Amino acid sequence: MTMQQRTLGRQGLTVSAIGYGAMGTTFAYGPGDDTESIAAIRAAHELGVTHFDTAELYGWGTGERLLGAALAPIRDQVTIATKFGFTPPAYAPDSRPEHVRQVVDASLRNLGTDSIDVLYQHIHDPAVPIEDVVGVMQEFVHAGKVRYLGLSNTDATQIRRAHAVHPISVLQTEYSVFSRESEELFPTVDELGIGLVAYSPLARGFLSGAVQPRDAYAPDDLRHQLEWWAPEHFEANVAVVAELTAIAEGRGIRLSQLALAWILAKRDDVVPIPGSRNTARVAENAAAADVVLSTDEVARIDALSRDVRGKRAMG
Repeated sequence: MTMQQRTLGRQGLTVSAIGYGAMGTTFAYGPGDDTESIAAIRAAHELGVTHFDTAELYGWGTGERLLGAALAPIRDQVTIATKFGFTPPAYAPDSRPEHVRQVVDASLRNLGTDSIDVLYQHIHDPAVPIEDVVGVMQEFVHAGKVRYLGLSNTDATQIRRAHAVHPISVLQTEYSVFSRESEELFPTVDELGIGLVAYSPLARGFLSGAVQPRDAYAPDDLRHQLEWWAPEHFEANVAVVAELTAIAEGRGIRLSQLALAWILAKRDDVVPIPGSRNTARVAENAAAADVVLSTDEVARIDALSRDVRGKRAMG
């Protein structure tokens, strides 16, 4: 199947309107099943998804190896993005040039590929000037091992400084009906011609249509740490979801599809990357690319988003 394409940045990167975020296959959302995850990844591609996102952080290489194995038969039909910038065991930022070189070489091996389509700095490292970081990233571009550069979890000043060293094609940032803080960066990326990839577009599962209280999730599940699930915020946020669900039902679509369609309606150069280990949910997410919201529907969703309680998580 084919899906509408979107152009990210001015350097030639074109990907499917809906991508796939592979974090949950090995990290953050409880135990996974490799066979199930591989089936979901391949189902996404069959439905027209061509952009797949992972990171060294997701299982310290296990997520990259799983994604690489899943995409190996179709590597020439997809784009793969990965990220560097953390170090175990404290998950501290680490973008020292020598560390970046080690991590990117390991990512190439883990993914089983000769080149990474999009390489991101995962998080700003205040100990290393961004010019030095992008200088190392640029080395991989010149060597033919990376095609496009991106930044994630950073601010406008760092984006400008990075872009002055080498063109940045993509900013990856959390963006959803529940998380709109990154809109503050839109003027900067518009000025510089940088595309957007929206991670956690379903608000870490709050907009999946199957949200549950914290105690329903495994103890190591990320949602135990997120403010949206805090007892003082949970019921108010569930009420927002109920209103959004009513809008979705009025259109005959799923809540998740409404949430993804809202992101697509906000800009023509943003690509959400929902992730799921369930093939049925993957199909629902992919179908959101065909949902076109009216101006009135977008405005109603915008208004509801202002009732969300709790801050987003970083990273």
